[in-house]
Amino acid sequence: MQLFRKSIVYLSSQSKYNTMNNQKSIFTLLFFCLALSGFAQEEDGDYVEFNDRNNVVHGVYLGFSMRAGEIDGQETYTGGLKVAYVANQQFEIGFSGNFIYSDQDYFNTAAGRREDLIGGYGGLHLEPIFFSKSRVNLSFPLLIGAGAIGQIGNNFNNEDFEEELTEEDFDFVFVAEPGVSALFNINRYLQIEAGVKYRLSSKIDLENSPVTRINGFSGGIVVKVGVFNLGRNRYKKKLQDEE
Repeated sequence: MQLFRKSIVYLSSQSKYNTMNNQKSIFTLLFFCLALSGFAQEEDGDYVEFNDRNNVVHGVYLGFSMRAGEIDGQETYTGGLKVAYVANQQFEIGFSGNFIYSDQDYFNTAAGRREDLIGGYGGLHLEPIFFSKSRVNLSFPLLIGAGAIGQIGNNFNNEDFEEELTEEDFDFVFVAEPGVSALFNINRYLQIEAGVKYRLSSKIDLENSPVTRINGFSGGIVVKVGVFNLGRNRYKKKLQDEE
C-alpha cells in the first residue's frame, strides 16, 4: 500500500513538471511570433502594411482641357484633349492635342475683311509630379510638338458668310508649352488640374497678318478621367477608428 502511494505521488509530480514545461514552451513560441509580426508590420499614417515590398502604382487617363489667354494682347481660347500614362503617381507621359482660336480682329487688305487666327497643335506631353502622396500635388507639364495656324474671316453675323480655307491660309508652326499646375485628387478615378502655361512658337508667315508668333500665357483647368492607382498594395489595410 505504501509503495502504491509513492507511485501515485511520483506520477503526479511528473505530470506537473511536464505541464509546466509545456506551458513554458507555448509562451516562448508566442513571444517569438509576436516579435516577428512586430518587425513585419509597418505603420504609415492611417494604414498598416503587412509586407515590405515597394509596390509600383500605374495609371491611365483621358483629359479634357479649357484655357483662356492671349496672343499679342488679344483674347485667345484653347480647348484640348490629352491621353497619358502615369508612372507611380510621379510622372506622366502621353499625347496632347489643342485647338486654338485668337480674336485678333485685324484687317486683311488682300481679302478686304477683318480676320482672326485659328489652328491647332499637338505633340509629346511630359509632366513630373511632386507631393504625389498628398491630396493636392504640384506638377510641371510640358508639351513639345507642332501644328498649323491660319487666318479666318470673323464676320460670322453676316448671313452670306462663307469660308473656304485652303493650304495657303495656314502656316506650319513648332510649339513648346511649359507650365505649372496644381493637381486635386478627387477620388481614384477623377482628378482636376488647374494651372498656367506659356506657349512658345516658331515664326509664322500669314498674308497681311501682323502676328508672327503665337507666344502667350494661358490659364485654365483640365478634367482627368481614368484610373490613377492601378496595382496598389492589396496588403495595405485601412484602420478604422475605434470609439
